[in-house]
Amino acid sequence: MASRTGEIVLTTQELRAVAGCAAERAQEVLEVFESAHPGDSRPRDAVEAARTFARGGERGKALRDTAWAALRATRDAGATAAGHAARAAMAAASAAYLHPLADAHQVKHVLGAAAHAARAAELAAGGNRAAGAACIERARRRATPVVVHVLSRYPAAPPGGGRVGELLRDLDEALRSSTGPGPDVPAEAP
Repeated sequence: MASRTGEIVLTTQELRAVAGCAAERAQEVLEVFESAHPGDSRPRDAVEAARTFARGGERGKALRDTAWAALRATRDAGATAAGHAARAAMAAASAAYLHPLADAHQVKHVLGAAAHAARAAELAAGGNRAAGAACIERARRRATPVVVHVLSRYPAAPPGGGRVGELLRDLDEALRSSTGPGPDVPAEAP
């Protein structure tokens, strides 16, 4: 729901649900980063910080710091599967900072972790788009009603963004057209 100023009213519980869901998607590809960069805990730290926030932790400096550190890990890894896995972790920690503005770019805060995880899976599978599509389908099935409700209050995902943008839009469209999460996901799951 939008306020009179065009802002979307977001509760802390909604932010926690978005961050928790994003952390789950990033977790799926953490090993892609860790196998390429053993000993670099920055993406894992970001996922853990997102989970901590989702479970009731503070939205503060530690969460922001882990997001920035995971972003630096993406730069170190480059445009590789590991780089996209690190970016998924960064997006998970950043999900807690979803802005309450009716702006299509905010969809990246809601679904960015899933889109980068899907791209990491594709690249790890030698560029196989079926691996990315499978990740997107899993993300669609596991999205909670709260996440779908938050997403529905924003405009559709923006154009552009290369393959990650395509994956983002695929998930965005699938969630907006679905009637809810798949049967394997309880409504209250993060």
